[in-house]
Amino acid sequence: MYGGFPRRVEKGRIVIKTPREIVLMQHAGEISALALQRAGELVVPGITTWEINREIGNLIKSKGAKPSFRGLYGFPGNACISINQELIHGIPSKKRYLREGDIVSIDVGAFKDGYHGDNSATFACGNVSKGAAKIIRVGERALENAIFQCYAGNRIGDISFAIQSEVEGNGFFGPEDFHGHGVGRELHEDPNIPNFGKAGRGTRLVPGMTLAIEPMVHATTKKYRILRDEWTVVEGNGNLAAHFEHTVLITSGEPVVLTKLT
Repeated sequence: MYGGFPRRVEKGRIVIKTPREIVLMQHAGEISALALQRAGELVVPGITTWEINREIGNLIKSKGAKPSFRGLYGFPGNACISINQELIHGIPSKKRYLREGDIVSIDVGAFKDGYHGDNSATFACGNVSKGAAKIIRVGERALENAIFQCYAGNRIGDISFAIQSEVEGNGFFGPEDFHGHGVGRELHEDPNIPNFGKAGRGTRLVPGMTLAIEPMVHATTKKYRILRDEWTVVEGNGNLAAHFEHTVLITSGEPVVLTKLT
């Protein structure tokens, strides 16, 4: 399926993956996807974010992998679990209980045989408000639209513009200081993939690139705050936020989502 890819080379600092590396990334991506799926099943009223974090870690380890986020830059959890106005980097806690109507963004990575998979989604906890359901739908569509731009010959700006158009077209906002990224041996590789931009601009996509595309949506402002824990990022006005992500392979044909379960 991946025949014809070049040997691993550097394009600037962007690593073009070999067929062997892509197979290894498929394995890591599948584990990441399984962990995120399990996390979503656990999003029910009364559970703590620490319990979800524990189950994520147990599943990843049971597959012979390691949680990518544990210890990364000093992060203390197996996954980032962010509630309501929290956009990203929420720290799991035994004191944080989910409540009916919450929306919960969970960001999961798995490291297996030298490579990372990276994905996230925002889940509804029980019945949620119309506004909460809408911000989740918009985040999902922004990711779908971005993946549709992941064809060789397109540019990073095409991905960014697709995200921005969906988010802003629905009256929401995208924080400009956080973005997607390349992924492979390192969790965060080049290129950066902003959630805003101009179509036809930026780095050209070529087969063998592996990209973590992650739309982020704020309800009322581009601004954000970082809490005293020095990790948790929250919507600037204290309103809802959502976050979605897939690891995507650029091929000579259609894009392949490495963190999508079949």
